[in-house]
Amino acid sequence: MAGSKARFEVADDARDHVSTLYSRTRDRSLHLVEGLAPEDLGLQSMEDASPAKWHLAHTSWFFEQFVLDRFVPDYRFVDERYLYLFNSYYVQAGARFSRPHRGLVSRPTVNEVLDYRHAVDAAIDDLLASASEEAFPEICELIELGCHHEMQHQELLLTDLLHAFSFNPTRPAFRAPEPLAVQSRAETLEWCAFEGGLVEIGHDGEGFAFDNEGPRHKVYLEPFDLAGRLVTNREWCAFMEDGGYERAPLWLSDGWAEREAQGWTAPLYWFEQDGEWWSFGLRGAQPVDPDAPVTHVSYYEADAFARWAGARLPREAEWEHAAETVAVDGNFLEGGHFRPRPALASGLSQMFGDVWQWTQSAYSPYPGFTPPEGAIGEYNGKFMVNQWVLRGASCATPRAHARASYRNFFHPHQRWQFAGLRLARDA
Repeated sequence: MAGSKARFEVADDARDHVSTLYSRTRDRSLHLVEGLAPEDLGLQSMEDASPAKWHLAHTSWFFEQFVLDRFVPDYRFVDERYLYLFNSYYVQAGARFSRPHRGLVSRPTVNEVLDYRHAVDAAIDDLLASASEEAFPEICELIELGCHHEMQHQELLLTDLLHAFSFNPTRPAFRAPEPLAVQSRAETLEWCAFEGGLVEIGHDGEGFAFDNEGPRHKVYLEPFDLAGRLVTNREWCAFMEDGGYERAPLWLSDGWAEREAQGWTAPLYWFEQDGEWWSFGLRGAQPVDPDAPVTHVSYYEADAFARWAGARLPREAEWEHAAETVAVDGNFLEGGHFRPRPALASGLSQMFGDVWQWTQSAYSPYPGFTPPEGAIGEYNGKFMVNQWVLRGASCATPRAHARASYRNFFHPHQRWQFAGLRLARDA
C-alpha cells in the first residue's frame, strides 16, 4: 500500500491535533487485537501477509526509526534487534529480516511487543511536550505520516488475519456474526454521466496526502458513464452461472493463465454448502449476501466481469473526477461491520468504503512526481511497476484514511484484500 511524504501545514493547535491523532490511531490498533489469542497474533499464511504481532511492532519501529532517533538527543532504541526484525522495505534504513519468515519469529513475545509499543508511545508523548519550536513542524509532519502509515497496517492486519483464519477448518470469527441486511436498492443499476473534458486530478494540498497522490495535474477525459453503485454478489453469481470462469475470450491472457494455475471458480473465501454459496469473512462463515458488493476478486476477475457485462473498468482519473462530486462517506472500519454492505442510496453511491475498486490504470508516477530524499521516500516510487491502482476505501479502512485522491495499488493476481469493482463505459 501507499506510504511516504505527508503535506501538512502546522496550525496553532498542531500539538493537540497531532497528539490526538497519534493516541487515537495507536489505541485503534490495540482495540483491533482485543480478544485475540497470542497464537492468533503470530499467524502468517503466505508471503504477501504478515502476522498481526509484526504489524503492531513494525508501526512502532516506524516512529522509533524516523521520529525518535532523529529528534530525541542521544535516543536509545528499546531493543536494537528490533531494527532488523521489524523493518519492512526500507533498504536505506538497514538490513531486514526475511519477509516470508516473519511468522517464525516467536520472540519477542506478544507481551514484549506490547511493551515496545508502550515505550515508544511514552517517548513520543515526551517529544511532543518538549520539542523545540524550530523542530516541531517537521516532527508533526512525520508523526502524522506515521499515523497514516499505521492506518494502512490496521487494514492489513485485518486482511492478513482473515487469510490466516481461512485455513482453519473450524472457521474462527474475528468478530461475532451479525444479521445480514434485508433492505437494499441494489437490484437496479443506475448510470451517472460525466461530460469529460480537461480536468484536474491529484491532491490539492489541503490536509494530509502521500507523495504518490501528487502533483495535481490536468488530464483530458472523453465523456464517460460510471455505475452508480458497486457490482453485487448477485451479479457475480450471474457471471459464474454464465460460465464466466470458463470462457477464455473474456479474460486477459495473463489472467486466464492465473485462473487455470490457481483453479479459480469463484471469489476468494466462497464455498458451496447445501446448494448455496457461502463466504468466509471477519464475522465467520455466512451465506453470501446477494445485494452486497462482491469482494476478494483480482484485477483479472474484475476485468473479465466488466467485459462480460459489456462495460469496462474505470480509469483512475475518471474515478477521481467523479469522486470529487460526492462526500467522503461510507462503510469504514469504525462502523464495526467488517464486511461490505448493500447500497441503500440512489445516484452515485459507495464511492468510499465497502471495497477498494479496481481501475484499469497501471500504477505509475504522475507528471512531475519526485519522491522525497532518504529512506522515508522509498515506499511509493520504487513500487511503480507491474501493479494496478484501486480507488475508494474498504470496510476495513479507517475513515481518516479515505479521500478522493488516494491511490492504493496491488498486483493484478492478488485477492486477499477487500477489492471489488464498479463498472464504467464510454458515453
